[in-house]
Amino acid sequence: MRETRCGGSRWEDLTLGRGTSETGEGTVGKALAVLDAVAAFGRPVRFGELMTDSQYPKATLYRLVQVLTKQGMLTYDPDRQTYAPGLRLVRLAHAAWQSASLAPVARPYLEQLSADVGETVHLAQLDSGQVLYVDKINARDPIRMYSQAGKVGPAYCTGVGKAMIAYLAEPDLVPLIQQQSFHPFTPHTLANETDLRAELAAIRERGHAYDREEHEPGIICVAMPILTEGRRVLGAVSVTSSTDRTSLDGLDSHLPRIRAAVQSIAGEAQAWRFPDAAE
Repeated sequence: MRETRCGGSRWEDLTLGRGTSETGEGTVGKALAVLDAVAAFGRPVRFGELMTDSQYPKATLYRLVQVLTKQGMLTYDPDRQTYAPGLRLVRLAHAAWQSASLAPVARPYLEQLSADVGETVHLAQLDSGQVLYVDKINARDPIRMYSQAGKVGPAYCTGVGKAMIAYLAEPDLVPLIQQQSFHPFTPHTLANETDLRAELAAIRERGHAYDREEHEPGIICVAMPILTEGRRVLGAVSVTSSTDRTSLDGLDSHLPRIRAAVQSIAGEAQAWRFPDAAE
């Protein structure tokens, strides 16, 4: 399934440092936007395809692509005349996965949870107002769905997204909500901030979130946040299935196992990599 971004072109969503000069942070931001744009295609891409959505002049885009290629962040196939993420970027991504994500800590708990419930399990963290899927354990009988490790999704209409943002402090929540597009992926997608805030209040009251076919037709989930002792949001875990296999009531039967998993992940993560500041 092709990844889409709502509310603007790929470049409008990804560009950092827009409106700045081509020195310092502005150049870095533009280079990162090029990397994100190449990665968003999910396949090797020709320069002309990048140029179609680019807000940059052809010469600027070409210069950025050449620099990234020389630095090993992109790789160029001269036979097909295509660019793809380079091995240096892969090494950096692996290092980030190891040191900055919850995945290494959470993996054994996710595997056990998926084995116990027989469904797909996701681990996600917040990334610039969106959901970043950092790990996924497929069910014994996998279901085709959008989510994959490394993909980003909307926070307002995914179970893991709502589970996390429900526990943000208001100063952090306000700008995050402003970043949501409220694009109607399905007839069940939350339509506006008022609806989302009502849903977040219900999540805080019951302690878990649902995806009621809000992002993809037929896909449902139940999710819980991973919180430190100080109630800081580290991530979220979900158990995901389809309406052909089960219902939200059926997914509720997994809540005790999900709760045990997120508590174990939170305890280990806080002790090892994500300690709270003195509170």
